[in-house]
Amino acid sequence: AEWVPPNKIDELYAKTKDNQFAGINRPTAGPRAEAALEVGPKGDAAAAAPLQLYSLATPNGWKVGILLEEIGANYDAHVVNIGAGEQFSSGFVGATPNSKIPALIDKEGPGGKPTALMESAAIMLYLVEKLQSDYLLPKDTRLRSECMQWLFWQVGGQGPMTGNFGHFKVYAPPQEVQARNYGVARYGMEVKRLCSVLERHLEGYGDFSGNAGLRPEGPRSYLVGENYSVADIACFPWAYMLWGKGYNRPGQPDAKDFLSMDEYPHLKAWVDRIAARPAVQRGIRVCAGSPKPWLEAP
Repeated sequence: AEWVPPNKIDELYAKTKDNQFAGINRPTAGPRAEAALEVGPKGDAAAAAPLQLYSLATPNGWKVGILLEEIGANYDAHVVNIGAGEQFSSGFVGATPNSKIPALIDKEGPGGKPTALMESAAIMLYLVEKLQSDYLLPKDTRLRSECMQWLFWQVGGQGPMTGNFGHFKVYAPPQEVQARNYGVARYGMEVKRLCSVLERHLEGYGDFSGNAGLRPEGPRSYLVGENYSVADIACFPWAYMLWGKGYNRPGQPDAKDFLSMDEYPHLKAWVDRIAARPAVQRGIRVCAGSPKPWLEAP
């Protein structure tokens, strides 16, 4: 029998009840509880840094955490427990109406007034432009254009598609076998295609001038030009995730084996190259259980 949708989508919501985030998923935006955002280290507003980050150590959170560490920014970090629904507090909704981490408040924004920022790539662009981090966002018009293209590629494709794959692989209701098979196949295939995009680019294919073949210079070390940039920072976390443990569960093949990630040697070398940077190692730990775990006494 072919699938026939009910008259209203509301009739289907019950089928999501056993997914890990069913308790907080709703079709409406806005605050669900009154709670102000913490400001300053351990709530000490008098000692607050200019930048206040509200996040969690997920791939989207890593992007901003890594950038802040790379540029040596003066910031306080605050853990947002999305499993407990803290992203729906009135304070957090005030920082981002989309209720998604990360969010950032710059106490010294344009005109000397506080400004709140949502969406990881928008936060990254704001920071590199404000702090004039030319080495992360090239001044050269051509290279800057390439950098922006990779940023848009990341937020429009790599992040959402990899996240959807992860949802069906490890978070969807366990009894929804056919739905999970379809979702994993649909999004897993797209994740592999996106990995192939990165693999070919890093192998040296294409030159952003209309040529699809191998460039004379050979493989690339970074996505834009010959230097590490905000494009690498943005695209790294979701690729790194596929070699990590986030999508691994007992009784399932690990994500890297399931997706045959050994097919992407240039991508793996790029991931390892970036993961070895000290600022990256700190950045992926920002808001991992505590604001900046490496500062805590052992």
